Amino acid sequence: METMANKIAIEKTKSSKIHDVDFDNLSFGSVYSDHMLVCDYKNGKWSEPKVVPYQPITLDPSAKIFHYGQSIFEGMKAYKDENGKAWLFRPEENWKRLNKSAKRLAIPEIPEAYFMEGLNALIQLESDWIPQNPGSSLYIRPFVFASGNGFHASPADEYKFIIACAPSGAYFSGKVKVLIEETYSRAANGGVGYAKAGGNYAGQFYPTQLAAEKGYQQVIWTDDNTHEFIEEAGAMNVFVRINDTLMTAPTSDRILDGITRKSILDIAKDQGIKTEVRKISVHELVEAAENGSLKEMFGAGTAAVVSPISGFGYHGKDYDLPELAESYASLLKKRITDIQYNRAEDKFGWRHEVTQ
Repeated sequence: METMANKIAIEKTKSSKIHDVDFDNLSFGSVYSDHMLVCDYKNGKWSEPKVVPYQPITLDPSAKIFHYGQSIFEGMKAYKDENGKAWLFRPEENWKRLNKSAKRLAIPEIPEAYFMEGLNALIQLESDWIPQNPGSSLYIRPFVFASGNGFHASPADEYKFIIACAPSGAYFSGKVKVLIEETYSRAANGGVGYAKAGGNYAGQFYPTQLAAEKGYQQVIWTDDNTHEFIEEAGAMNVFVRINDTLMTAPTSDRILDGITRKSILDIAKDQGIKTEVRKISVHELVEAAENGSLKEMFGAGTAAVVSPISGFGYHGKDYDLPELAESYASLLKKRITDIQYNRAEDKFGWRHEVTQ
């Protein structure tokens, strides 16, 4: 990897906003730190990234992001341990997935050094913005969009790569009740479901609103062809525990290769939990709920890490899940967060120290 040590230009803000922030009452992703990383693609290459004060972006009305949706993003976090050291969790996986998304949307890929060392420089500068309250973290949003102009339907010739940060409190989703989707699809074979493309999430909002009107907090997406197999839970990967086996759907054109998902599978195996990566039918799920073998369901993603599901609706009927004193969800969440906050051994090599 080409090194960029000491090459990233940094323009510091003249007036920090940090003293106006109530770190004891942070909502998710609504307060933004002082600086952001910016990198522009012009004339066939990426310019070197730079760190600048957080600020608005000016775009021409003909910028292609508005017309053809070339937009991708990632979600990750920075954590502080009890000694004040800052850590990232598997950041190279975010870089790899960002480029996987970029390739699918005909966006130029980001050089590894620009992403990794630019990220390190930004988080090092914003270290004071990483909350140290229990469960808190600095949410990090890398994203790329088409900034080049033109009404013709073709890839843009200019792009902008930005990393912005938002200090966030502990993410408590509470008990989530979900509706198994029977009409709408999140993604299709050959499509962009495996990419973190902005349009994927825009397309989820309307079916989720319909589910909310029926009293559910989220949707369980099913396959686009038959709606017979469960695939994702809202914007998260979904796990199902039947008896003592933990299952999740295989990745595909339709399913995001979640970093938390991969981590849960590795930790579960390390803990001796039987895992299966296979198709899970709605029929199997309903049958397990009816005969009592369905013990748990939960979503997995960056924001909540693990979000337990208390019940699901299907064909006009609700199925409640049991409350377990020692759930896989709570065990796996603790194992992951202990690694993230440097409270436990990291035998997998996932923890990445933010260096000075």
